[in-house]
Amino acid sequence: MMMPRDGRKHVVIVGAGFAGLHCAKKLAADPRLRITLIDKNNYQQFQPLLYQVAAGSLSPENAAFNLRDVLLDHENVVVRMSKIVSGDLASKTVKGENGDIYEADFLVLAVGAEANFFHVRGADRYAYPLYNLQDAEHLRSRLLALFEAADRQRNPAENSSLHLAVIGAGPTGVETAGAIADILQRSPKNFFPNTDLREMTITLIDMEPKVLAPFTEISQNYATEILTARGVQLRLGASVKEITKSGLLFADGSTLHTDLVIWAGGLKAADLASTLGVARGHGGRIDVQPDLSVPGYPNVYALGDFANVVDENGKALPQLGSVAQQAGRHCAANILAAVAGEEQKPFLYFDKGIMAMVGRNAAVAEIGSKHVPIQGVFAFAAWLGVHALLLTTARAKMEVLFEWAWDYFGETRVAPILDQPDQERQFPNRLPQETRP
Repeated sequence: MMMPRDGRKHVVIVGAGFAGLHCAKKLAADPRLRITLIDKNNYQQFQPLLYQVAAGSLSPENAAFNLRDVLLDHENVVVRMSKIVSGDLASKTVKGENGDIYEADFLVLAVGAEANFFHVRGADRYAYPLYNLQDAEHLRSRLLALFEAADRQRNPAENSSLHLAVIGAGPTGVETAGAIADILQRSPKNFFPNTDLREMTITLIDMEPKVLAPFTEISQNYATEILTARGVQLRLGASVKEITKSGLLFADGSTLHTDLVIWAGGLKAADLASTLGVARGHGGRIDVQPDLSVPGYPNVYALGDFANVVDENGKALPQLGSVAQQAGRHCAANILAAVAGEEQKPFLYFDKGIMAMVGRNAAVAEIGSKHVPIQGVFAFAAWLGVHALLLTTARAKMEVLFEWAWDYFGETRVAPILDQPDQERQFPNRLPQETRP
């Protein structure tokens, strides 16, 4: 399907994450443009909350928003659900897996990222990544399946504790390990009569000697203290060589038995980057010019986790939602400038700081470009407030705030539903032996 022309400049945006959606919303205000927003899903996922979906403290609907609904009031924006598999940057044309074709005057590539397993043997087969909504739902189902299988033990005295490993001690790994540890510790003893979830072992593993490598030492030490106090075992400075059905093999020859492995070890650009015929940099991402355009291809831009962006000093910017949001809006401003015949400007990132949740009443936040650190309940409240404000819709903000308040002040236990029984057929090697058909 080739998109018809009507005299207006056509902007095609591939990917509806933070960067793509913010670019589309800013461009939508200009009637000189028509915008086609393409994504393989019909929703935008809010990645910072995926770990809470995986842990069962939020539902998938709290972290995903229908794109057509979000853009309903913008008549010059069309949403297309399609997986783009190839592109010709010279003609600014992309093609979907079903043969649909989109030709643009301005092409924005904001396709996002996928798990980077760094050639660790068995990781793609036995580890559970946590980088999209499906990942979070699969992980939640796996956790619940483990709990149910353990509770089916006929003799509780013979039941050994479960072992969970989280590979990667960056923000995703720390937040996931901390959330699961909180839920296990808050689970009543009689919730599963034949197994005590509080006996489950969580091991957080990383090649780096410290957790939260991008943060200051003050934040790292605080996170280490909280995680350890809540029963999370740390294995730092350790390199995983192989993941099997039953556990991990480390580079030093040691092993660790596991019932579940969560991969939070890093990202790489989505596969589309490898098909475009352009040079790629760190993480398989496309290196862009200061104005976010792809070198050699005027009016073609790469954003978010699909691009390597540097600041005014040549330092690579981190793969953060705040970088993607600002880049999306800046790209839109440059497209509007190009339409008006004006000069496009280099992207300047406004660093508001970084933060990570460690668990209930415990978080780290580093404020502003100087990364002034705060910890504890104040950082915890700041994390909640910032992420609530960043949610895409007003309804989402209200619903998530209500869920957090109900959980916090009501002291309610999390009781998620095991709603994906087909997991047994999809991942026969990822379930307890007794649950396999």
